[in-house]
Amino acid sequence: MAKRDYYEVLGVSRTASADELKKAYRKLAMQYHPDRNAGDKTAEHNFKEVNEAYDVLKDDQKRGAYDRFGHAAFEGGGGSGGASGFGFEGGIGDIFEQMFGEAMGGGNRRGGGRAQRTGNDIRAGVEIELTHAFTGTKAEVRVPTRMNCDACNGTGSADKQASADSCPGCNGTGRVRAQQGFFMVERTCPTCGGSGRALRNPCRVCGGAGTVPRERTISVNIPPGVEDGTRIRLSGEGEAGGRGAPPGDLYVHVAIRPHPIFQRDGSNIFCRVPLRMSQAALGAEIEVPAIDGTRARVKIPPGTQTGDQFRLRNKGFSVLRSTSRGDMYIQVAVETPQNLTRRQRELLEEFDQEAASNAEGSPENEGFFSKVREFFEGL
Repeated sequence: MAKRDYYEVLGVSRTASADELKKAYRKLAMQYHPDRNAGDKTAEHNFKEVNEAYDVLKDDQKRGAYDRFGHAAFEGGGGSGGASGFGFEGGIGDIFEQMFGEAMGGGNRRGGGRAQRTGNDIRAGVEIELTHAFTGTKAEVRVPTRMNCDACNGTGSADKQASADSCPGCNGTGRVRAQQGFFMVERTCPTCGGSGRALRNPCRVCGGAGTVPRERTISVNIPPGVEDGTRIRLSGEGEAGGRGAPPGDLYVHVAIRPHPIFQRDGSNIFCRVPLRMSQAALGAEIEVPAIDGTRARVKIPPGTQTGDQFRLRNKGFSVLRSTSRGDMYIQVAVETPQNLTRRQRELLEEFDQEAASNAEGSPENEGFFSKVREFFEGL
């Protein structure tokens, strides 16, 4: 089955910015995440497809290669057209390595001239509450991965001893060379995958790969102060490398659910508090919750207006990798009463008559209508 265009997978245009790519990825990753779609094979396929597309497009170098060569830039083997027509394997990370040899460093870990391929990295998403982002928490992440084959102990060999002969395709070097026009191109040996060895008796369970597909549940420590969109790297928790190669890494992307009371801005917390008209006019003392689970008392002075803010120092959000905290801001909204009783209406009408004769009681109201009168007088 042909792969879909990566831009189509993420639902963005080919000129999409990095922020647009990230926003599209996060939305789709949450939509198709295995935790939300237990047993749904279609969602699992879509989740892998979205992660693969974002992994390429978020990297400027990989994206440039994809825009030029398409999927061929990341496919192994020969063939014609695109990057694979030049014998490149393993994607854009290997192109310069294969063009100029080992002097460029390359993306594989090497030993004795042989390529030691690490296991693939895994990307997963986790969604937590704002309160858990404040305190820190542990989250369980279920990820599809590859683990060492039990039948061969990850050696790839049926005798579990990793017994192997020198690869006949590369004479044990793990690399082969081919003439491409004016260039001599070096690439990973397709026979042994760069290991330099050919197994004598490949394992029948894993076919000699040394790994088999599995699903794992991994516990992730979420530190206090983590922000929405933070990426946490767990070294060595990715796919097993197989045949003695080291495993890849796990990257966990953290999303924070909206909170019904608090809004976060960096290390500061904002809380919108509605006040009765009488409280704003006469002044009051109110009790508000803090993100740490405590309560704070705030004095509201007489004459408080909608939009006024009151600052509570060190009552805000915890700061990542620090013991300090931000501040909390109480944002006041004066609420106009509704569904008045007859007595309330009588009192308000009486109050309005008194207020109309006292311009100092409503300076903004009087100032505005004074300007309106001047406007019409000037016409």
